[in-house]
Amino acid sequence: MKEIFINEDNLSKNEINEEVIRVKGLIINDKNEILLGYSNNTYQFPGGHLEEGEAISDTLKREIKEETGILITKKELKPFMMIKYYIKNYCNSGKNRCNKIYYIIVNINDEPDLTKTDYTEDEIKHNYTLRRINLLKVKKIIKNNSKLYPVSEGITKEMVEVIDEYFKIV
Repeated sequence: MKEIFINEDNLSKNEINEEVIRVKGLIINDKNEILLGYSNNTYQFPGGHLEEGEAISDTLKREIKEETGILITKKELKPFMMIKYYIKNYCNSGKNRCNKIYYIIVNINDEPDLTKTDYTEDEIKHNYTLRRINLLKVKKIIKNNSKLYPVSEGITKEMVEVIDEYFKIV
């Protein structure tokens, strides 16, 4: 699994006083389409935060069910990348944070089942929807979206990096 470490603030491990782990899925079908969430003018890979005592694979299975209604099994999960960020004074909280984001490929042809989703209040408020996009067009689409909605620049940069890495292994 490829690991990328980003530490623009030059923090040492001893200066980190908070760690958050997230897991995101690249849900890809046999038609070479990726399933993305879209909310608050931003594309995103389905996924979310690791809960206490939860395994990374269980987090992704739970989050994909909550956000897409798709039930996946462990055999469909292929971990391939992790990005670790050290961030000084995260969101002016006074805390230095380590964000770890695990990316897992999920090859599955199942269609979303919105009757089985469990959206958060924030996802409902920002009209969370799902969109299937051809893998060969996804970078252009999310980059164009980022030009229209600069709030999505950070996540777009990260997604492009992950998509580029995906194409190196397939």
